[in-house]
Amino acid sequence: MSEIVLTAASAIADAYATVDVWADFVHDDGTVLRRPAFYDGDRTWRIRFASPIGHGSWHWTSSASVADPGLHGVTGSLEATAAFEGEHGFWRMSPGGRSLVHADGTPALLVADTAWALPWRATEEQARVYAQDRQAKGFNAALLMSVQPDMRATGPRDRTADEGFDVAFEDLVDGHLNQLNPGYFQYLDRLLDVLHAHGIVPVLQPVFQGFGWKGLDVAGTVVPPAEYARYCRYLVARYGARPVIYLVGADGTGAEPQIEAGGREVHAWDCYGQPTGIHYRPHSRAQAHQDADWLDFQWCQTGHGGEHVPERVADMWRNQPVKAVANGEPTYEQTGHPDVGAGWWQGHEAWSNLCAGSTMGVVYGAASLWQWVLRDGEPGHAPYFLAPDGNWQDALDRPGATYVGLLGQILRGLPTTDMAPDWETFITGRSLRVPGLLHIVYQDHGQALPMMQDRGTPPDYRIVDPTTGDVLGAGHLRPGGTIPADPAQRPRVVIFS
Repeated sequence: MSEIVLTAASAIADAYATVDVWADFVHDDGTVLRRPAFYDGDRTWRIRFASPIGHGSWHWTSSASVADPGLHGVTGSLEATAAFEGEHGFWRMSPGGRSLVHADGTPALLVADTAWALPWRATEEQARVYAQDRQAKGFNAALLMSVQPDMRATGPRDRTADEGFDVAFEDLVDGHLNQLNPGYFQYLDRLLDVLHAHGIVPVLQPVFQGFGWKGLDVAGTVVPPAEYARYCRYLVARYGARPVIYLVGADGTGAEPQIEAGGREVHAWDCYGQPTGIHYRPHSRAQAHQDADWLDFQWCQTGHGGEHVPERVADMWRNQPVKAVANGEPTYEQTGHPDVGAGWWQGHEAWSNLCAGSTMGVVYGAASLWQWVLRDGEPGHAPYFLAPDGNWQDALDRPGATYVGLLGQILRGLPTTDMAPDWETFITGRSLRVPGLLHIVYQDHGQALPMMQDRGTPPDYRIVDPTTGDVLGAGHLRPGGTIPADPAQRPRVVIFS
């Protein structure tokens, strides 16, 4: 990522809310990309740019909605270089629209954690502890509320104090997004730097539409759509020159006018085509804007009662036109009780959702982590959503996270692009298939696995323990043959590749 700094020749009142700045980048081969600039306080605007082409020169020219010579008509050039070995480029949607791939076509699978409150509660050191843990466990993304969304939430502007949080917009308490606090986003830059350094892609939600942090009147359903859209453009400008996912709606019906306004704005300004979608509340049908050109994915939510409901994902899979689907919020581990959504419950949930059609990836959550609870007994949080004890750091060690992270590690490097649920090759309830390349079968009790017909499944297989990642065995199977049952009836994953 390169950063270009523009300085206005004179001070501009209400600069964030009244001035638009952007730059057009023209490559030697004729490719043209437009990147928005973001206001960063005083008279400063910044343009962040990453070249999707690994050679040649880019020549850029800035434009602005005001005739300021420091912002409008400024020119320059950048030299492109090839990516480092092992870097595959931004995530984007697969050719079939069902899964993620990198810019160079390498398959990708989202394995996300819900650290919703990290942007406005965590310190840099805390973010580093968090990122190191999640990277080690196999996570590659984190769902984040980009701002504290509750209009009636109160507390000190101190990330280390009880009920403390930082403020992104001074007027959010009134349901507006006009009075930007540049210092908040400068700190958020550093937090996201930490995540990126550990291979964790931010999933950025502008302003929550549902419960929020403490259930104290979220601004995401109140902010005027035009202000919501402008903030979405700001996020694209500030964070869109590195890997990111845009979650323009969260925990609502999907029909809130802010969501469409935000989705259209992201689509108009994101020249890299990074994934954009909606995450729903539990009691909604997850199909709003199904035919919108700005929409790439739909994520359901199954609530926090400890139920396995993979049929929600299977139902979304059938919606047309095709969008990628996932369960974006299964039960958080230890929500309200030590046994709720605990331990292997999370592993079974992840594999079940994946095989039901959650081929974009899987998502995990832990009670007290998502709120970024600072200490056991910190006041002000809704008891229903808290773990019985502990804080955000204690929550990192809950066993369910290990099982979800292992899913990504087990499938890493496999040709998962546009894999689809399959019930015809084997007598089994849960399997995924990429014709001729890959077949994945998840069995919750290690049942016998007979192959019923030849559908191009590679004959060589290995059996993996999803609770440890250990390979338990390997073999060769043809139609008419059967892999014997596990005598101990343990869960297992059979991978044909």
